[in-house]
Parts: sequence; structure tokens; C-alpha cells
Amino acid sequence: MLVLFETPAGFAIFKVVDEGKLTEVEDLWKEFTTCESARQVVNLKAFQKFENTAEALSATTLLIDSKPNKGLRKFLRAHCDGETLAVSDSKLGNAIKEKLKIDCVHNNAVMELMRGLRNQLTELISGLGVQDLSPMSLGLSHSLSRYKLKFSPDKVDTMIIQAIGLLDDLDKELNTYAMRVREWYGWHFPEQAKIVQDNIQYAKVVKLMGNRVNAVNLDFSEVLSEDTEAELKEAAVISMGTEVSDLDLLNIRELCDQVLALSEYRAQLYDYLRSRMNTIAPNLTALVGELVGARLIAHTGSLLNLAKQPGSTVQILGAEKALFRALKTKHATPKYGLIFHASLVGQAAPKLKGRISRSLASKTALAVRYDALCDSQDNTMGLENRIKLETRLRVLEGRDLGRSAGLKRGKPMIEAYDKDRKKGSGALIAPAKTYNPSADMLLEQNGASNEEMTSKKRKHGDEEPKPAEEEVEKRKKKKRESEVEINGVKNENVGGDAESEGREKKEKRKKKKKTEASMQNDEEQNAQEISNEHVAKEDKKKKKKKKQAEVEEVARREAEEQEESEKSRKKKDKKEKKKKKKGE
Repeated sequence: MLVLFETPAGFAIFKVVDEGKLTEVEDLWKEFTTCESARQVVNLKAFQKFENTAEALSATTLLIDSKPNKGLRKFLRAHCDGETLAVSDSKLGNAIKEKLKIDCVHNNAVMELMRGLRNQLTELISGLGVQDLSPMSLGLSHSLSRYKLKFSPDKVDTMIIQAIGLLDDLDKELNTYAMRVREWYGWHFPEQAKIVQDNIQYAKVVKLMGNRVNAVNLDFSEVLSEDTEAELKEAAVISMGTEVSDLDLLNIRELCDQVLALSEYRAQLYDYLRSRMNTIAPNLTALVGELVGARLIAHTGSLLNLAKQPGSTVQILGAEKALFRALKTKHATPKYGLIFHASLVGQAAPKLKGRISRSLASKTALAVRYDALCDSQDNTMGLENRIKLETRLRVLEGRDLGRSAGLKRGKPMIEAYDKDRKKGSGALIAPAKTYNPSADMLLEQNGASNEEMTSKKRKHGDEEPKPAEEEVEKRKKKKRESEVEINGVKNENVGGDAESEGREKKEKRKKKKKTEASMQNDEEQNAQEISNEHVAKEDKKKKKKKKQAEVEEVARREAEEQEESEKSRKKKDKKEKKKKKKGE
């Protein structure tokens, strides 16, 4: 049985002399207390030395991933023919077995054997001293850590986290100091607070002016506009503030210097943060801006942690309390967190903020992954996604405009159906209808007027055709005959109609009575149901009150019992203390 052991100097293969000692795992450490006893268990068979640090680093990185490098494969083929190999990693053993067809073993006995070899390594390998092994292991560990972290000063996101934290702290301090300046100087010149709204301009004016009496003779053109300057000078003349000593004004001016210094440093820090964000996460910066992107990175801890988050998580980062509160109370979950401060979400209407934040979060997740895992430092992807989101926002706003104009979901209104119209056009399918004079029905007055018209025409010498007059006379005769027949039938059926009308009236009265009786019954049933519901509600309220009273009584009894127990315990403690004192 052979043992593969990795060292900072190279690979070593040991031959197990006595395999029977591996059965006693608990006592195996005793065999490695001295170098003589260790040589009775294992002997060095072969050793392959690394040529340089780069080769050691590449071999070690592959071993971490449970993969043998090319040199190790050659080394094992040369010295492990027909032997079982003990390894410290089971995955590495599987890889060696698949590629080299060498049987590998990994168990508790092998791990104890590795511990013993590590303890007596310098004695078992000749030429490898302690003074050489420790610096080799230290150098290899440093190079390995640099390789794993892929160290690059341009890709350090911890600087962004510290910068955004300091920027937020500076904003708080600036607001505190500025409000202190306004409150302090307001005793001397209270009108200035309404005239000068900006905190930095206010501090500059106070530093330049000092006492309000000096405002008339000073030039504020570098700080204020002409209208504001004129208003300030007029207010300084008629101010109602109290007088302030020179010592007080000196302290106020020093506080103004602090405010101005902090504002300048904040501007420098913002420029630094913007440059860092454009270097480390250019696509994220193009989508959400420097401040929002930096806050997202700081909230998750690093750019890589942010890249691991899905779009739904990015959308509500910063609103965790509201999310868990909504899940606990079964209310609506929040639609946005830190991403709410992005410019795209701010441009959207209140109804569209949820949709835009969801789309922006999905694009932000893609941009962060591109920034974290790709080597390129261009922001083309972020700019393209931003243009897409802006067009989507315009489309959504256009739909809302269509709805407000009386349309539904931005679609045209559905017109009434007309069988004579084609779809999407105003043309007629059937030809235009022509006027048919033979279908007209003429009344008697119209007939008289027609006769007058015909007589006039005859006087002028115009004669109408006779067939038309004959048709009109035939129609009149048919109408008269039909009217006569209808009147005769009515006269014959007068008696029968009277009897049928009387029966119908009786039936209608009976139906009315039945409907009225059913309505009364329904009303009575409804009233009974309402009264029953009211009684049930009152019973429920009474039961609740009884339960509450019982719970209160139980709580009161428990409190009384606790008080009594505490009193009895205190009495016992006092008695015990007295007994101790007496015994002493």
C-alpha cells in the first residue's frame, strides 16, 4: 500500500511497511511520536520536487478542485503500478482511478496516517528542513490566496462600500451643522432663513456678512442673485433680531467654515465614488446611477453577492422589514426598495412605478452579473437596456393616455355592427338602394291633392298615363273591402269579447292577491332572519366578553400566586440569612 502526500516542496509517495497497524486507528498516533517508530510504519519511496512557485501554485489549485495535474499523473504512473494508493481527498481518488486506473483508498485510518506523516515530515524526507519548509508553505499560501481572490486594485468593491457609507454620514452631519447655523444665527437675523433657502449659500452669506449691519455695504453677487441680494439688504435694515457680540459671531463663522469644508469634501468624495463605480460596475451605473448602485452593493456586502441575487430580490433590497411585515400580516408585499431612488422609477407615474421597478430590477441583475463576472469594462449593455426601459415607459404612458381618452387598454373603440360595411373600410358591400314609387301608400287627402295636380296638368296640356290611375283606384277598393270585413267580424264578436274580458279581470285580481300575500310572507321571513342574526351577534359578543373576563381572572390569579410565591421566597431567604448570621 502506498500513500500520496502533498507538501509545499513537491509530491511524496510513502510505502506502508506494516499494514496491520492501520487497523488500530485510535493507537496509530503513538507510532509517530518518534522518527524511529515512524520509519517502522512507513518509508519514503519517491519524491517529485516543484521547479518553481508557479508550478507549485498551479498544482495546488488543481488539487483544491480535486484534479491531478500532468506532472502528478506521470509521477503516479511511474511508481504506482499494481499498488493501492491512499489519498487524503476522496474526490481526488476518484479522479485518479478514472484517469490512471489506480485503486485509491480514503478512510479514517488514512487520515490518521496523514496526520502522523505531517508530524514527522522533515525526518522522513531527507534534505527538507524545518527552516525551509515554513517559508515555502507561507509563500505558497499567499500566492494561493491571491489567485483565489483574483486580486486587482481596480476591482475592489470594498472601497465603494466605505465611500457610500461615508457619503451618507457626511450628508447627516452637513444637515445637522447647517440647521445649527440657521438656529444660532437666526437669533441675530431671523429673516435671512426665509430669503436664503440653500444651506451652503446660507453659510457663505453668514461668513461674509457677520453682523447684519454690514449687509448694506457688502457685495453678495458671487453667492446670491440680484433679486435675492436686494431682498436680503432690505431685510437687514428692518430686522427684528437681537444684537450679538463679536465673540459669538466668531464662533458662528467657525461653524460656517466647518459646513463649507464638509460640503467641499463631500463633492470630492462623490467624484471619487462616481469614478470607482464607472470602473467596477459601469453597466450598473448606467442603469440606476452611482448612488443607487453603490447602495445596492453595500447592502449585499460585495458586487459578487449582488450578482448572485435574482431580479425579484434586487427589486426589494432595502425593504426587508416591510416585506416580512407584509408576509406576517398577510398584506400586499412592497414593490420596490433601494431601487425606488433610480431615475427611471422617479420618471414613471405612480401607477407605473411597480412595473418599471420590476423591469429595472431584472435588467439590473443581468448588468451586475456582466460587471462581476466579465473582464470587459464597457457600459454598452447598460445603455442598451436603459434605452429599452425608457421606450417601455413611454409605451406604458401612451396606454394610460389612451385609457384616459375613453379607450380601453389603448385599443380603438368597437363600432356598431353594420352588415353593409366591410371590416376596416367605409365602403358598402351592396349597391345603393333606388327609390321605388310604387311602394308608397297614399291617404285620401293626398289623393285629393293628386287629383288637383292632374287637373292642373291637363289644363297645361300634360296628360298622365291611365294605367297608374287604375292601379290607385284598385288599391283604394281593396282597403275599403278589408275595413268592412274587419268591422263586421268585430260586431259579431262583441258579446264573446265582453265575457272573456270579465274572466281575465278576475284572474288578474287573484294573481295580484297571491303576489301580495307572497311578498308579505317574504318580508316576514326576512325580518325574522335579520332578528335571528342580530340575536346571534349579541350572543357571540357576550361569549367573547365572558372569555375575556375568564382570561383576565386567570391572569390576575396567576399574578397573585406569583406575588405570594415571591413573598414566601423572600421570607425564606430572610430566615436563612438570619440563621447564617446566628451561626456565625
